Amino acid sequence: MKSYSKIFVSAILMLLTVSVFAQKDFQGKAYYFSKTILDMENFGGREMSDQQKKQIADRMKSMFEKTFILTFNKEESIYKEEEKLDAPGGGGMRFGGMSMTGGDQYKNVKENKMLIENEFFGKQFLVDDELPKLDWVMTGETKQIGQYMAMKATAVKKLDDTDFMNARRRGRGNESAEKPKDSTKTDNPMDDFEIPKEQTITAWYTPQIPINQGPGEYWGLPGLILEVSAGRTVILCSKIIMNPDEKDEIKRPSKGKQVTQEEYSEIIKKKMEEMQEMFRGRGRDGGGRIRGN
Repeated sequence: MKSYSKIFVSAILMLLTVSVFAQKDFQGKAYYFSKTILDMENFGGREMSDQQKKQIADRMKSMFEKTFILTFNKEESIYKEEEKLDAPGGGGMRFGGMSMTGGDQYKNVKENKMLIENEFFGKQFLVDDELPKLDWVMTGETKQIGQYMAMKATAVKKLDDTDFMNARRRGRGNESAEKPKDSTKTDNPMDDFEIPKEQTITAWYTPQIPINQGPGEYWGLPGLILEVSAGRTVILCSKIIMNPDEKDEIKRPSKGKQVTQEEYSEIIKKKMEEMQEMFRGRGRDGGGRIRGN
């Protein structure tokens, strides 16, 4: 009964604010804080002291803790990392010697279009594809997030071999997984990790802001997404500004070589294979034999 009363209140509030969203030049801004928890045991943390763990966590803070701004109207949105003057060296990601930096993310729900600027190994790419679709399941649960009543939805997302943020030490979380044999162990750190095949996404959205948008790749719910939990990453909305006095242009990203998401994933996979061969080669002598044999 309590849940239904909240839904009723939300419906009334939505009706009271419908005139705001009916404006032709309507625009809003949502500020999000994204945090990914680093599992130190995944990266040899068992052998580290508390001081060493703290030092590594401090160094990687700029990579795993970020603030973003989502600027949106009724059809479009642009998701950008908030600029910080004291940001040391940017927030790019490195995994097994591989470097990549995510850029602006544009979504157009009317055209079913997604554009993302990404930098990978010093090369700029423009991912141009359809919006990734998730089959959301409404749970009926509600909670208050700031001044907004939020509703819960879940979905299962398929992961591929390029979702490095979800990498885990091989066999962890899957006791039946086959563990690598010592005889095949190499100097390649990526051989010790695996990426799950799928992941459960939990989102909280508010029908009080009836737009089909959200942070990053997330969208597709009947209201602005305020909170997302995906694996070890949590994205929280901290502030919303409706119809700011100074409106920003929602400009489509245009820099880089144009590729689809599938093509971009293939480029990353090929580079991963090159890196794996390079690491394996370090463990062999000139005759191609493993050292020590």
